[in-house]
Amino acid sequence: MTLDNHSSRPAHLAGLDLLASAVILLDGDGRISYANAAAENLLESSLKALSRQKLTALFLNPDELAGICAQALEHKFSDLRQDLTLERLGREPLRVHSIISALDAPRDGVLIELRENVQQLKLDREERILDQSQVNKELIRNLAHEIKNPLGGIRGAAQLLELELPALHLSELREYTQVIIKEADRLQTLVDRLLAPHRRPHIVGDVNIHEVCERVRSLILAEFPSGLTISRDYDASIPEFRGDKEQLIQTVLNIAHNAAQALAERIEAGDAELIFKTRVARQVTLAKVRYNLALDLHIIDNGPGIAPQIRDRIFYPLVSGREGGSGLGLTLAQTFVQQHLGVIECESRPGYTDFRIVLPLP
Repeated sequence: MTLDNHSSRPAHLAGLDLLASAVILLDGDGRISYANAAAENLLESSLKALSRQKLTALFLNPDELAGICAQALEHKFSDLRQDLTLERLGREPLRVHSIISALDAPRDGVLIELRENVQQLKLDREERILDQSQVNKELIRNLAHEIKNPLGGIRGAAQLLELELPALHLSELREYTQVIIKEADRLQTLVDRLLAPHRRPHIVGDVNIHEVCERVRSLILAEFPSGLTISRDYDASIPEFRGDKEQLIQTVLNIAHNAAQALAERIEAGDAELIFKTRVARQVTLAKVRYNLALDLHIIDNGPGIAPQIRDRIFYPLVSGREGGSGLGLTLAQTFVQQHLGVIECESRPGYTDFRIVLPLP
């Protein structure tokens, strides 16, 4: 077999390295004889390390894969397509769509093509987000109530103490009691904001998403009248749907306002841009429920992007990428979107951040 000097791979198989899907060749004993570059990435190992290993030895649950490969060697099918979940020690399981075929040459060989199951990964991610959101809600409720009860006592005690201060030193000592009262009031406001999404009733009516976007656009431009352009890319065919208009305005406003604040340097330079984009998505699965139609709303900015260290935690309460930020705006947005049976996602890199809201449509 002729080898390519640059890659130490069989020259006649070099074209397989151009494929995005993982391709693995097994011999008659189920040992790996070849893996393309995508397979190396998927299995997180080099061809040199993988060669002559049994493919089934890489996984904790190899029985199903071993059975399919055995049937392929017996030529019981020309090719078989199947979704597999391959568990690995100390790593995330691989959820893949597999295409397994028997080879005529070399004899007793099996070709396996693996593609990551994007839809399954998306569903799993949404499920994790919903679970984490529920945990956050319970944590916030419990924490807020634990803070609120003693806070009232602290404020009341400070007020009583102020009444007992001697007249001679009242002006000097009153400053300290006022600090206690004001800080207690500040914490009370924070607690009220934490509890607000769970207290406010869900008021349902007919919602036009473009009216929501236009309302937010006017509010943002009123606060940032120069240096910021807000573009609209609307799909006029999107129908009205049932929802809480005020909650959706607050959701879009929180995201857009965060974006505008992140665009501070570009606003000064005069080239800051926000884009409101709406589309109809078809055959969408949200929280394991299939919908024929869904609203696909994007809020895009050309700012610096979200710091990598907090990118996976931006919807957690009290996590903020801005100095002085409360870290509640995106948590509130996520809560309101989930109350509308939707999901909210974020893609971010320097110069481009896209918050995507997907809501079911009638």
